[in-house]
Amino acid sequence: MARAHWAAALALLAGLTTGCHRAAEPATPASSGRPDIELAPDTTTIPGAVPPGATLGALLSRHDLVPEDIEGMLASIEGIFDARRVRTGQPYRLERADDGRARLFEYEIDPFSFLRLMPMKSSEHDFTAEVVPYVLTTTTATVAGAIDDATPSLFGAMDAAGEQPDLSVALADIFAGEVDFNTELQPGDWFRLVVDKIARDGRVVAYGPVMAAALHNGDRDLVAIRFQAAGGPPGYYDADGKSLKRFFLRSPLKFDPSISSGFSKSRQHPILNLRRAHLGVDYRAPAGAPVVAVSPGTVIVAGWTGGGGRTVKIRHASGYETAYLHLSSFGPGVRAGAHVSQGQLIGRVGSTGLATGPHLHYELKKNGAHVNPAAEHRKLPPGEPVRASDREAFDKVRDAAVASLATG
Repeated sequence: MARAHWAAALALLAGLTTGCHRAAEPATPASSGRPDIELAPDTTTIPGAVPPGATLGALLSRHDLVPEDIEGMLASIEGIFDARRVRTGQPYRLERADDGRARLFEYEIDPFSFLRLMPMKSSEHDFTAEVVPYVLTTTTATVAGAIDDATPSLFGAMDAAGEQPDLSVALADIFAGEVDFNTELQPGDWFRLVVDKIARDGRVVAYGPVMAAALHNGDRDLVAIRFQAAGGPPGYYDADGKSLKRFFLRSPLKFDPSISSGFSKSRQHPILNLRRAHLGVDYRAPAGAPVVAVSPGTVIVAGWTGGGGRTVKIRHASGYETAYLHLSSFGPGVRAGAHVSQGQLIGRVGSTGLATGPHLHYELKKNGAHVNPAAEHRKLPPGEPVRASDREAFDKVRDAAVASLATG
């Protein structure tokens, strides 16, 4: 696409504010939904959701089923479903006779399938178990939203567009190397993306990968094109074919923290009441909010560091080192010597050490000296480009994606 045509496409994108839908071929799972069962008059249908900490056996016991039925139901799932996969909050449906016998049990495993247990007619207290796929439909849709006083966050704007939080997370992940969605969005920003919506009974239950996205942030117009080279994994690239994967993420937090203290060489310490270098950035965030590694590296500290409380320090390539202070806990497997990947959970926000409340103190060093994370990020080179051998294929994907964004 010529540069003039690309500029015209971006201008067209900026003027579009509404989404559209384009039907795709429906999925054809091997089996349909729940069977038609004629209930006897003494049967009660009990809908519910799995309570915190419940096992499948405890869940069944709370409904006063006869013990022999519970034993038969648990035995029936061996080799079919791992009972440890029962998750808090997932919906289920039980049909129970007044004498405590189970007539039917269904548990939603995920948006795509459910577990069904039914009594065998030929053997008392024995059950059949099967994992049944839901009937799903897939629709390709264009979703658009804007940041303004009524919807000042990405989550709010996506909700106003009628979409679920999962889509906000997906969009933020795509541009995580370019934008801190916790602090850098502002009124007048807008987004637009093309994605497959997966629905069940007319309700969206999941999204496919975002195929293309446009984001206007401040004075920048960003575009992401999903492209998979032959023999390689899929990734996101800008209009010139440069990868959007960056050496550092823009933020060590995924949710809605705000910077409570900017980078400064002299700052009044809130507890010690003295001037001291504040060689990092404080993110105000709820206790327990996840903290992630901004770049792959090796953990060199995972422990208590006095005023920093629970602290993780990571050594990265090119002489960089990051530190994450005041954590309430560490992520699974995070210990000195462990390797972590970019975006991996390394801990959760807390107020350990010298802290007035829950927040994350984040530091960045280069060759042993503290540097301003925001300023250093701007110095980093752009991502790797699409290989020359894949350029023709990428250009076709990009041009089709831009057309979908502009006309969908």
